Amino acid sequence: MHSLVADWSADKQTFDVPWGKLMMWIFLLSDTFIFSIFLTGYMNVRMSTTDTWPNPSEVFALEIAGTHLPLILIAIMTFVLITSSGTMAMAVNFGYQGNKKRTVQFMLATALLGAAFVGMQAFEWTKLISEGVRPWGNPMGAAQFGSSFFMITGFHGLHVSIGVLYLAIVAIKVARGDYERSGYQIVEITGLYWHFVDLVWVFIFALFYLW
Repeated sequence: MHSLVADWSADKQTFDVPWGKLMMWIFLLSDTFIFSIFLTGYMNVRMSTTDTWPNPSEVFALEIAGTHLPLILIAIMTFVLITSSGTMAMAVNFGYQGNKKRTVQFMLATALLGAAFVGMQAFEWTKLISEGVRPWGNPMGAAQFGSSFFMITGFHGLHVSIGVLYLAIVAIKVARGDYERSGYQIVEITGLYWHFVDLVWVFIFALFYLW
């Protein structure tokens, strides 16, 4: 304990954590609070409204070749995002092995999967808007559904879009060899952000599409 106090008083680094990684953890903690408030507000609105809440299996269903497929697009979106967590983990692994080529490949694969997710989400929004769902109204039931859905999924989609750009930029810099001296720690920091985005989607998926 005396050594710990001495290190702090001498302005030394007490814990062996890179500043970039620490700042990312602090950012993710603050973002966790924001998403928690949004999701808690959504649950409160849904439980307190007297209007009929739309059935997710009907709202998010697709008609393919005359077959009614409930939640098929959402299932694909979720699979794509979970897969991207796997490719991101592989990128981090190869980064610490010093395998620049594989690191870049898996980071770009993660970015492509993220872009595919955003594209499918845009298609989902277009479908709902064409059916009359708006932030201020909803022909399928409770008016609060539209505002809750567009706000929360839009905020998450913004995070995914930023993550795709972040991944692409870091991958390019890795390919140029900018991080060889630092041991590719930036790849792990990028992975922390991406895994957080994927984890948040699990909660959104459970509350919006399964509840």
